[in-house]
Amino acid sequence: MPNYTESLNGVFSSVCSLDCPDQCALLVHKENGRIVKIEGDPSHPVTQGKICNKVRHMADRIYDPARLQYPLRRTGPKGSGQFERIGWEEAIGEIAERWKKLIETDGPESILPYSFYGNMGRIGTEGMDRRFFNRLGATRLQYAICEAAGTVGYAYTMGGSFGTDPEATVDAKLHIMWGVNAVSTNMHQVMLSEQARSNGAQIVCIDVHRNRTARWADWFIPLKPGTDAALALGIMYVLFDEGLTDDAFLREYTVGHEQLREHVKPYDPERASAITGVPADDIVKLARLYGGTTPSFIRIGNGPQHHDNGGMFVRTVACLPALTGQWKHPGGGAIKGNGAYLDFNMSALQRPDLRRGGARSVNMNQLGMALHELNPPIRSLYVYNSNPAVVAPNAGKVREGLAREDLFTVVHDLFLTETARYADIVLPATSSFENTDIYRSYWHHYIQLQQPVIEPYGESKSNVDVFRLLAAAMGFTDTALQDSEEDMIRQALNHPRNPNLSGITLERLEREKFVKASRPQLVTDILRTPSGKIELYSAAMERDGYPPLPTYIPLPDEDEALPFRFIPAPNHHFLNSTFAHNEKHVSLEKEQKLHMNEDDAAELGIADGEVVWVRNGRGACKLPVAVGRDVLRGVVVSQGLWADVSGTGNLVNALTPDRLADMGGGAVFFSGKVAVEKVGNA
Repeated sequence: MPNYTESLNGVFSSVCSLDCPDQCALLVHKENGRIVKIEGDPSHPVTQGKICNKVRHMADRIYDPARLQYPLRRTGPKGSGQFERIGWEEAIGEIAERWKKLIETDGPESILPYSFYGNMGRIGTEGMDRRFFNRLGATRLQYAICEAAGTVGYAYTMGGSFGTDPEATVDAKLHIMWGVNAVSTNMHQVMLSEQARSNGAQIVCIDVHRNRTARWADWFIPLKPGTDAALALGIMYVLFDEGLTDDAFLREYTVGHEQLREHVKPYDPERASAITGVPADDIVKLARLYGGTTPSFIRIGNGPQHHDNGGMFVRTVACLPALTGQWKHPGGGAIKGNGAYLDFNMSALQRPDLRRGGARSVNMNQLGMALHELNPPIRSLYVYNSNPAVVAPNAGKVREGLAREDLFTVVHDLFLTETARYADIVLPATSSFENTDIYRSYWHHYIQLQQPVIEPYGESKSNVDVFRLLAAAMGFTDTALQDSEEDMIRQALNHPRNPNLSGITLERLEREKFVKASRPQLVTDILRTPSGKIELYSAAMERDGYPPLPTYIPLPDEDEALPFRFIPAPNHHFLNSTFAHNEKHVSLEKEQKLHMNEDDAAELGIADGEVVWVRNGRGACKLPVAVGRDVLRGVVVSQGLWADVSGTGNLVNALTPDRLADMGGGAVFFSGKVAVEKVGNA
């Protein structure tokens, strides 16, 4: 494998590591061994050389003076940020010593790993780390904070994460952005949709907030949070009632279309309007537009599936393309996620066989609960690729748990994050540009290889390196814990059960940089539901205790006395808490705001720009208000997870509930309710 780190100057192929569907191919420019410029690779068929500001300014993050360069040990109270420098040998030795004692006294399940996809490299996030904690016998983490509910819901209908090829969507004549702020979170779908619009396509945005995507679309349809399934059922009513369905497709490729036809009769446009807040005439207009346009494409976002009924929402919307036969038309259909096309051999990568016996599991959305209530208790926490003190639901409870003096916490990160300030040991992490790894998009159909471009920053080490060191310090001699990154890449790609990986090898990726999955022409050729068809009626859902037909389930009455549904949505220049500490990105985003309907603001005597308290029983934060018509009455929206190192009162996830969604153990970030009060009245 070429070693780009040996070249001080030049332009080198790379990959964006961020948790983003686009997963851009990059060209990294080096002078005197340092990255001086990052641009998109124009040879990539999907990303085509276009990148967002988050990646364009990534070198500022790589060389930020605040970046960690060596291991640290805590010297002051937890959360104080007081540390002293130590060496790697001392750090690894102390971690191993503490864990060996905990295993003797409390058992290996007293140790909990906590991570997510702060870096999407599969070897660093699903490889040596999983092998190590399997061998250790630690408590398992259920990775459910992002799209778990929707993934399960979509699979009930379609059999897995298979959708439209994004490259084909340029041929669609109608693009519906449903609950996705694609301008900020999926910019290359916007590029493809814009290309389609230049050929006459219409773009519709359905959301709870007039965000950048809503302003870009031809038609914005605002609705009440958590009512998306009712809107989809109202559309189905009109499609069936006005004969806009493709009955031949329904007979050949679906199960349950006759039951669904009867099931949606109560969801006439007037009833759907009363639930959703969308005018009945608009529901009819949208249904006729959808039923009369081919190909039609729906980009299903993660936003609505962050409700208690989020899995059922995705399951319901996923039925719509079948009703009008869109799956038989190139460019038609839907995308929730496309990760299944590029499924790796996860058993070979993660090696669950290294675990000796079973283990309990903790849902990552309930970290605060686990740190307070789990019995036997968690005695040690190892955090990497994540910042739970900011990103986890019910963040106030999480921070109370992190402050436990009896909790031995290790954080491996690039910066002294809010979570790292609670750690006993902090380890400096490499960036993706310093690692060897493999990447697959969960939107487009390409696998990409990352080779090291620069030398590790300071004394930083990769996840793979650290877990190999910990394995040796713990006395684990399993060969799987000594594999190289190249070994693990070959093992991940060797997956006979996924024919889409046929012919994709490490050597080919070294030559070609990115390779597209081989796949059937149409989704209908690879349905993996129990029936082998699109399941409008799902017997599997019935067995699992769910309604077998798409159903609108109202949000629960939690915090019912509070007047506003609170939506802490993403913003344009951060990705979760990543970049929230970077001055460049903060200056681009300008200010954290709370968007509020002008009629609600008038009733409360709140003026535009005024600072208010947003509160509920879980916590409170202080935000300036943006008053206008960007949200419906009864809804308030903030954007972005802003830095909260100094306790400035802007921690929006202190307000979010940590209960679980209807499917997959997913998060319900967008289902909480709050009160909004003038600062002087609070």
